[in-house]
Amino acid sequence: MQTFPKKRIEIVVEAPLLRRLTSRLDEAGATGWSVVPILAGHGRDGDWTAEGQISSASQMLMLISIVDAARLDTVLEAVFALVSHQIGFVAVSDIAVVRPERF
Repeated sequence: MQTFPKKRIEIVVEAPLLRRLTSRLDEAGATGWSVVPILAGHGRDGDWTAEGQISSASQMLMLISIVDAARLDTVLEAVFALVSHQIGFVAVSDIAVVRPERF
């Protein structure tokens, strides 16, 4: 089966930032995204868990978007100013898709 190269962007942020983040992705021309809840993690500041939280204010989410390489810099510039001073991270990886028209 033929595959096509694309870029996968993963952005982990606190839940209250989600609406602004998705607006910037849409404005930058990302054709879609998905959101996954983060239940626990470990990083520079130690362990973190959602267990026992009584609100979604400190909930962490992972937003995943797949874009064409030609659009990558535009999308990253649009979101990086928003997330650069927040808890979380941005990662980009090379992937292959089977339906390129969706991205």
